[in-house]
Amino acid sequence: MVQGGEGRILLIACGALAREILDLKARNGWDHMDLTCLPAILHNHPEKITQAVRDAVTRHRDRYDRIHVLYGDCGTGGLLEAACDELGVQMLPGPHCYAFFEGVETFAGRDEITAFYLTDFLVRQFDAFVWEPLGLDRHPDLRDMYFGNYEKLVYQAQTDDPALTALARRHAERLGLAFERRLTGYGDLETAMTDWAKT
Repeated sequence: MVQGGEGRILLIACGALAREILDLKARNGWDHMDLTCLPAILHNHPEKITQAVRDAVTRHRDRYDRIHVLYGDCGTGGLLEAACDELGVQMLPGPHCYAFFEGVETFAGRDEITAFYLTDFLVRQFDAFVWEPLGLDRHPDLRDMYFGNYEKLVYQAQTDDPALTALARRHAERLGLAFERRLTGYGDLETAMTDWAKT
């Protein structure tokens, strides 16, 4: 919920991160931080993310002392970072949420070009964000075309939830991929929010 006011910080975030951000805010008592989310489905149209962030910053700028953007590059080809620099707002480090949940340096060091990643959000929303947009609900024969070069599904677990782990394993089976679970917690998202809350 966006409130505004003196000394307040606005977090403009991808809707896919809302649950994690709200948990961190509540756990740490960061009541001076407000959250507004852009639709998570923008990840299926990364060319729209930069303008959506620009619009959100412009809409809220006068009501906040500081604004932070909780996105990685997320397929914008550097355009989001350039826009944030121009607007004078900070964004999360790294190419996408898979990197900052695991830790950008750790993720880059793995060099896993044959891994398909899911977060808690994507495990819950797999059909809406993966299966149906790719047409696999209507044409399951397309699975090999989309996922034939992948070897495993990596579930980056933000929470230790056996039900989500079981669901992620079922998604791997649907895609014909090996399954690996990594309990990442909130990674660099938590680090960045902690730093922003103090400054």
